[in-house]
Amino acid sequence: MLNFIKKNKIFIGTFLVFSIITITLFYQALKPAKTLPIYNPADVNPELVDSTVQYIAREHKIADFSFTNQNGKTITQKDYEGKIYVADFFFTTCGSICPIMTTNMVDVQKAFINNPKVMILSHTVTPEIDSVPVLKQYAIKKGVIDSKWNLVTGDKKDIYSMARKSYLAVKLGKPNELYDMVHTENFVLVDAERRVRGFYDGTKKEEIKRLIEDINWLCENDKK
Repeated sequence: MLNFIKKNKIFIGTFLVFSIITITLFYQALKPAKTLPIYNPADVNPELVDSTVQYIAREHKIADFSFTNQNGKTITQKDYEGKIYVADFFFTTCGSICPIMTTNMVDVQKAFINNPKVMILSHTVTPEIDSVPVLKQYAIKKGVIDSKWNLVTGDKKDIYSMARKSYLAVKLGKPNELYDMVHTENFVLVDAERRVRGFYDGTKKEEIKRLIEDINWLCENDKK
């Protein structure tokens, strides 16, 4: 056997390399291509969606908006036009999941620091507390890069409307307080066409890894 291997080592080596390449090519051909769903209100837990849009089953897009960021600048959908971005909802005085979420969002910021196509948009759910100076102080403390990440405040009704009607991500608070929202751990991925492409638990590292992978996929396939 050893003599046979020695005499035919070139042939055996070539055959092994060819076999590995062939198996790899077959695997790649048979492996399902990665895709990301396009979410509409009808696809999401009704608790997270305003009743006025729950019936929508196609062509849902993020609505126009106008908020004020940590620098006192008005931020609208124009600032995110053609961008892939991650949206979430937080408040600066939150002592439970917010610090974890912010730390994980910083990881997302780092992953795309040199990619101008990717941005972040964080909405406070307590605008009566989170004024522009408060947001600015929070941004500095957490390492927010202004060109990449906007922390925004505004009218509570408008923030509520975006959360429930556009991002499909936030539950209601007390039934008798229409605009009292319960905070959510959801990070929402939005593509360059303003469509919701994914939801991620912002408190879990494995979910952040998945989010980063999906953003990279969108960057390469943003027309799909």
